[in-house]
Amino acid sequence: QVQLVESGGGLVQAGGSLRLSCAASGRTFSIYGMGWFRQAPGKEREFVAANSWRSGNTYYADSVKGRFTVSRDNAKNMVSLQMNSLKPEDTAVYYCAARRGSGNMISRSEYDYWGQGTQVTVSS
Repeated sequence: QVQLVESGGGLVQAGGSLRLSCAASGRTFSIYGMGWFRQAPGKEREFVAANSWRSGNTYYADSVKGRFTVSRDNAKNMVSLQMNSLKPEDTAVYYCAARRGSGNMISRSEYDYWGQGTQVTVSS
């Protein structure tokens, strides 16, 4: 099993920045990659960004490309999401997820472990 704990959410004005972090513990050697998803009220949970721990490749949703950056701290088994130029439409609960296998890194169903989520609110 892998346990994930997110931190860093909060309230920020449009145009501001936030940094989310996700700490992984447990059987971290089994992790192929980690991702971030978000869910706004009344909407489906959607892919935001992902990082393959094996290849180092990163993946982004079109809506956040150029504004968000996903990175890994190898020593700490952590993944971070730096969010810049935030918009009100970025408001959502953000979830960290980890996966054991390769495949489609943007597919929500292919992730095996999930954190509890952290709220990000962007005011206009």
